[in-house]
Amino acid sequence: MFRLDNKVALVTGGASGIGLAISRVFASQGAEVHILEINESQAQAAVEEIRASGGVAEAHALDISNQVQVIETIDAIAAKRKIDILVNNAGVAHIGKAHTTAEADFDRIVNVNIKGVYNCLFATIPHLQKTGGGVILNMVSIAATVGISDRFAYSASKGAVFTMTLSVAKDYLADNIRCNSISPARVHTPFVDGFIAKNYPGQEKEMFEKLSKTQPIGRMARPEEIGNLALYLCSDEASFITGCDYLIDGGFEKLNN
Repeated sequence: MFRLDNKVALVTGGASGIGLAISRVFASQGAEVHILEINESQAQAAVEEIRASGGVAEAHALDISNQVQVIETIDAIAAKRKIDILVNNAGVAHIGKAHTTAEADFDRIVNVNIKGVYNCLFATIPHLQKTGGGVILNMVSIAATVGISDRFAYSASKGAVFTMTLSVAKDYLADNIRCNSISPARVHTPFVDGFIAKNYPGQEKEMFEKLSKTQPIGRMARPEEIGNLALYLCSDEASFITGCDYLIDGGFEKLNN
């Protein structure tokens, strides 16, 4: 079960954090993984790791906010391979309230987290239509549906991706294209460690425990746990699922009273 043999998967931001976990598990289950990543050296390192484990992967350096780059890259992949899966994982974070978020920061969030997802959809969907369908998975966040302090722009962007998921799922039913999303709570990635070190020097252990305990289950998610859910939703075993958002939050939304 949950094999992706002979499937070609595009994973944006697939060289670090959740994206790397998705790239790893997809490759371990037989997919040919194409990592679309702004950090070329990081992407190449991820590819080498996957290949060393017996997987198949390629790295592609691009900025998802640049539509020309996205179209050229995805068209080039599609010219050689039938694309089966698109995972829109790449994104950036921002801390701030509405009145403390600078215009430049807001524009950056919109360009990457919203326009970047749109660019990848725009470039990939025509190829899926031509070849009989496929699967799209968008990375959202509990921030899309739950009020989180100091995450104004980030929450807005993830809310947009949440509704984009529903729109795409409905618009392409006849094309045999499934589209779902995942909404994680806090996940222990290098980003979290860097955030704590930067903002709470000398209090790293205390803050890590505090953030971990905001999930009722008592810890942050591991990236591979998100990767395993992504695997299921992109596998043939999930063929009856579309237009759904999946919480993977340690009980944060339903149990935090």
